[in-house]
Amino acid sequence: MKSVRFKRWSIIASALVVMACAAVGDWWFNLRRPVGTGPAGPAVDAAGFEKPWTTRPVLLVGIGDSVTAGFGASAGKSYFNRLVTNSEDEFPAMQDLSLSAVLPNLRATNVSVSGSTSLQHLRGQIPKLAIQPTNVLGLIVMTTGGNDIIHNYGRSAPVEGAMYGASREQAAPWTKNFTARLETMLSAIKESFPGGCHIFLANIYDPTDGVGDIQNAGLPTWPDGPLIHAEYNRILSASADRHPEVHLVDIQHEFLGHGIHCSQFWREHYDQVDPHYWYNDNLEDPNNRGYDALRRLFLNSMANVLTPGHPGTPSP
Repeated sequence: MKSVRFKRWSIIASALVVMACAAVGDWWFNLRRPVGTGPAGPAVDAAGFEKPWTTRPVLLVGIGDSVTAGFGASAGKSYFNRLVTNSEDEFPAMQDLSLSAVLPNLRATNVSVSGSTSLQHLRGQIPKLAIQPTNVLGLIVMTTGGNDIIHNYGRSAPVEGAMYGASREQAAPWTKNFTARLETMLSAIKESFPGGCHIFLANIYDPTDGVGDIQNAGLPTWPDGPLIHAEYNRILSASADRHPEVHLVDIQHEFLGHGIHCSQFWREHYDQVDPHYWYNDNLEDPNNRGYDALRRLFLNSMANVLTPGHPGTPSP
């Protein structure tokens, strides 16, 4: 009888040990978010930067939230700044790969504001754009909608523009309004550039690497969060499809594997080449390596559209 009882407790104890080890392992990997060093993100083809893209006057405009404002980036290391010109300590492979190298008549202005939502982008930022002369080509980089989703981090009841914690049904009218608001914003931007423009619109990345366990980043559990995030990205993609001047920059896909599960080798999006964390401590903005990856994504999209001979390149 004692032998049977001992075996039973032995099995239970072994199971508890396995469960404890799994829990400790998961806890360790959740805490371990190495940042890494060196360049991050896709390569940029230097051949596309050997000749000017256009000699027209070009106005580069940044619109949106803290991602475009460069919150948390070291001086000169935001993706917007690095689009314009290389920093003094630029990586060798990126030397002279900037808009200043291929747009000799480039001007730049950034009206984005950290913490802002799409409601504020429509009401406060886009009205700042003056109507440009017809010889000016507009290049607009834009991040919008992310703060609509993540604010106020579950600290208050969800509302439009700060919907964290909302159910899919509760968020339905807000996502519908976002669709209409985005269309209004894109139309207003195009009206400011009668000589033509290109809008490079980013979608929204996922710091949980597609797992959806935002609670492991220290925020309240949100069961419908992944569904609402996916709906916002669907809206952004559909808007880009409707407008030939709008080009979706897929930062969501590029950042998968570089969020809170970056070091967990068993995850679907684990990146064995660069298993590092590209986000800042606040979770919603990139770190310096993340901003490098963003810069490369936007540059590649622009080169694809604006390289001479490309069908999307506007004529002088």
